[in-house]
Amino acid sequence: MDKLKSLAEQIDHSHNLESLILFVNHDISEYIRLPIKVTDRVIIDNTFSTRDVIRAMHSESNYYVLVLSQEKARLIEALNDKVVREFNEPFPIINTQFDNINTMEPVVSSRQRILIAEFFNQVDKEVNAIRSQNPLPVLISTVEENFPEYLKIADKKDSIFDTFLNKNRIPEKAHAIVSEAWKMVEVLNKKRNAERKSELLKAVSDNKFLSDTFEIWKALNKGRVQTLFIEKGLYQPAIIGTDDMTFVSDFQRNDSNVIDDIYDEMIEVNMSFGGDVVFLPKNELSKFNGFGAITRY
Repeated sequence: MDKLKSLAEQIDHSHNLESLILFVNHDISEYIRLPIKVTDRVIIDNTFSTRDVIRAMHSESNYYVLVLSQEKARLIEALNDKVVREFNEPFPIINTQFDNINTMEPVVSSRQRILIAEFFNQVDKEVNAIRSQNPLPVLISTVEENFPEYLKIADKKDSIFDTFLNKNRIPEKAHAIVSEAWKMVEVLNKKRNAERKSELLKAVSDNKFLSDTFEIWKALNKGRVQTLFIEKGLYQPAIIGTDDMTFVSDFQRNDSNVIDDIYDEMIEVNMSFGGDVVFLPKNELSKFNGFGAITRY
């Protein structure tokens, strides 16, 4: 309790997002802010309850929007169509190198290209410094000529969306930029979900698919599962026995022998074996009762 109180006193609530989660045991004392709403609750158990963290990571679209011109760069963190925050340090970054150009020189265009590349490289370094703390993908908002030039100098190209938000939006409000960015990200998400769902359908034909929850649980604990597929919003308290698994009602969720969400438990086990999880929109897995798994073999 002393560690919990001490941790709570360290938190600057002026930087809070939609929710705040505190994790404390004898060895750990940490907190995390999430840009999604959660139900207020206290969990006392042998392991940390990470359901909200895991689902925020996988079922919502959390990303950065790099608003870029040749003179200035801004960085915004977004969740779906909402602004989480706009970074005020070290962004916005201003390109002051243009001040040193004599625009009457005949080689000005060549020098400009070099200085622009240097500026983009500076911006990229700062973006990656922020991504090292929270490695989200980056959507670039810029005019068409800048996008390929930025990719030339980018250190982590695989973290950048392969499309961009066209237009110089430097003077626009953050919420207006994110509103337009989300339209693109949502389309990309639908495409990605369709691709992942096709993996599941192929696994069915290849006999590498499981849909029975207890069979999946046994396979998980042997490290046989590669990917779990779960419909968004699906939760289920359950009791695990030696030879079976029993679903129980929400009223029994807090009973001592009940796992409050079996899907959360399965996600954690699968991640410990290097597996992944895909959250699909509601009704996308209706023929599988909302849940299924692809096995490694």
